[in-house]
Amino acid sequence: MVAAIILAGGVGARLGKGIPKQFVEVLGKPIMAYTLEKFQNNPNIDVIEIVSHADYVDRTRELAQRYGITKAKYFVNGGATYPESSVNGLQNLKDKLNGDDIVLMHGSCAPLVTDEVIDDAIRVCGVYDNAMAVQQMNLSTCLKEDETCSKRPIDRETIVQVQFPLAFRYSYIMDAYDKVLNDGSFAKLGLHLQYAVFANGGTMHFSKGDDRNFKITTQADLDLFEGYLLLLEKKQQEEHNKC
Repeated sequence: MVAAIILAGGVGARLGKGIPKQFVEVLGKPIMAYTLEKFQNNPNIDVIEIVSHADYVDRTRELAQRYGITKAKYFVNGGATYPESSVNGLQNLKDKLNGDDIVLMHGSCAPLVTDEVIDDAIRVCGVYDNAMAVQQMNLSTCLKEDETCSKRPIDRETIVQVQFPLAFRYSYIMDAYDKVLNDGSFAKLGLHLQYAVFANGGTMHFSKGDDRNFKITTQADLDLFEGYLLLLEKKQQEEHNKC
């Protein structure tokens, strides 16, 4: 079985819309609905779990029902932080998944993920027990000396940009989290699940990313997403007119 865990526990303060950004509408549809549809329509995804902000669980259920997300079987309260929300989502699946099953972690505000990206994460995870979608860096990079300057470049060929989804064999990620919870290092982890693997000396394996597969965080991201949707509409209309 392959389960998609959609993380929707944030409040989106940086976007400044007054509601969690996953509920912000773009062309009449909430951002999270676009994301959920990608996993609903992918034939390799068997079930969806949504980890929601505790104040918005009912609204999340209503959204899933309204947009026909029939694979959404589980709705879980998020935690105070991203790692806590991730753990809540994983723990809720303990009596629902086998150790060999695969879980994909994906952000509710990364709506442009493609089937190719999802499928490759599943493929790589099937071989190595984990996968993270990555893209090569296209821009020059430097190390900050402080907030105003840099003295050292970074060879962009030596770094990658990590995207959603992250994929894990269920027993693999639960074991990694149990170790960091038991040794007290959980509170020191970075934001994302791969840090639980790194903290135990593990290796994360690369799967395909995509330049369009970005997370909406700022108004500029929101504008890019809307512009992309409008471009798709324009292309579809042009194709229709040719017929």
